[in-house]
Amino acid sequence: MDDPHSTPLRMPVNEKHKDMSTVVVGKIETGSLKKGSTLLMMPNSVKVEVQAIFNELEEEIPAAAVGDNVRIRLRGIEEEGIMIGFVLCRLKHPVHAVSKFEAQLGILDHKNMICAGYTAVLHIHNAIEEVSLSAMLHLLDKKTGRKSKRPPQFLKKSQQGIVMIETSGPLCVETFTDSPRLGRFTLRDEGKTIAIGKVTKLYFGNDEA
Repeated sequence: MDDPHSTPLRMPVNEKHKDMSTVVVGKIETGSLKKGSTLLMMPNSVKVEVQAIFNELEEEIPAAAVGDNVRIRLRGIEEEGIMIGFVLCRLKHPVHAVSKFEAQLGILDHKNMICAGYTAVLHIHNAIEEVSLSAMLHLLDKKTGRKSKRPPQFLKKSQQGIVMIETSGPLCVETFTDSPRLGRFTLRDEGKTIAIGKVTKLYFGNDEA
């Protein structure tokens, strides 16, 4: 796996507020940033400038790297234009923003069978989004990892499958292979975690499933 220090910057926003200028708080999951950098806020593709970086002790620091929890003062974006779960990244290596992706899903606990059309709340890095499981693609054999040739009609407790997930708008995600921290998620329903999963394939604009 790639060294998180050498991989592109990814900092999901955990908190935001106004303090003379726009301030975001988060943990740098991969990469690094420094004061004066021009970065990109995704998924709305807004260029921002890093005016100042503060560590957990509220000390101003010139730069920060993977694993650091930081507070960043930004120029070029209003606080209202940021949502929790947006991601700061570099202009040349933006995070992917999609509204449809394939995922490997393991059902932990659910009283009913899960079929196509099922809706739940997705928790991925700091983002929380209502999603729809728009298609059941394959059942996975837990011992061999083999995919079924025919799509299953449903998934039930303790089963694993490949499903298509759709969101109402663009969501910042990566495949689990490319970035485990931005490709691992849980699904919740009625306050309970009903499934865990990992993103396996992203679909862009014109891609058809």
